[in-house]
Amino acid sequence: MEEALGHHYGHGNRAFLQAIQARGSVTFEECKPILAAIWNADNGNDDAQPDQVTEEDFLSYLDVASSAASLFDYEIRSTLHQVTKQRIYALVNTTSDPQTQLATTYTADELSFIKRLLDAMFDKFNTPRMEVLAVTEMQVIKLARPDRRQSQINVEDSTQTPMDKGLKHSEVENVLASLVDGGWMEKSREGFYRTSPRALLELRPWLIESYNDPDAEPNEWQRIKFCEACKDLVTYGLRCAEPDCTLRLHDGCQDAFWRARRGTACPKCSKEWTGRNYVGERAVTQTDAFQRGRRRSGVPRSTLADDVVQQEGLEDGEAQADVDEDVEND
Repeated sequence: MEEALGHHYGHGNRAFLQAIQARGSVTFEECKPILAAIWNADNGNDDAQPDQVTEEDFLSYLDVASSAASLFDYEIRSTLHQVTKQRIYALVNTTSDPQTQLATTYTADELSFIKRLLDAMFDKFNTPRMEVLAVTEMQVIKLARPDRRQSQINVEDSTQTPMDKGLKHSEVENVLASLVDGGWMEKSREGFYRTSPRALLELRPWLIESYNDPDAEPNEWQRIKFCEACKDLVTYGLRCAEPDCTLRLHDGCQDAFWRARRGTACPKCSKEWTGRNYVGERAVTQTDAFQRGRRRSGVPRSTLADDVVQQEGLEDGEAQADVDEDVEND
């Protein structure tokens, strides 16, 4: 590697790249003590302090690390965290698909569960009426085993499709914890699981291919949405009050977006922008029903979230499938 990168790549650069690889994603603030420790190791003393590391130093090391990673079909990409608004840098595989990468860590049944988890986030709990794009722990537990109808199909076609046995609840909890520790998922203070910035950077092409309709009209509602201002993915942000309108904005993008316009009428549908229609878990937590429930003591937040989702009809498909199956069994 040193031959390919020249004299600019040393032990300190290698240690920095390994630190990013171990963490999955980093911020400038997180890298300041890392770089200070690298400098001290190179110089054989403890003179360098984290607050002496400048953003210019950080970007210089980042540029060298990205060049080194490119030799192995990786690159360092960045995005703003949709909640904290910090810039996140992640090491992204540019060639293999997510399932291939996760297969080195998870079993076939665990991978099937992860696919059900993503389907729940980007399909089931993501409709024009309510774009939640996140799940509670109670909702995740329901995904432990595959849909009974799909399992029946797999059994009948077992010569081609390995049967998905599902996971025990304890195994689901272990996989969730592993996804959070690995930087693929985040757990919010309200108890929702959502995809992390690292996951969105890594999964972006796959998400678009898996959940969006390539033949849809330009202004037709799609499951994977983009910020009108920065053009990045939106899984936590703001939406137009018109359910069929496709205008979405990150919280951190909306002020600059509207400053550049006369008034706050939606440029796509002309409806007045309220700033109170949400993408992400706030589509649930900012409802009147959820807020009333929070004021009642002793009601778990995950239970409140499930109640709101059921009221909005997002669970109807699952319930109807169970009813249809019972009728067929009779």
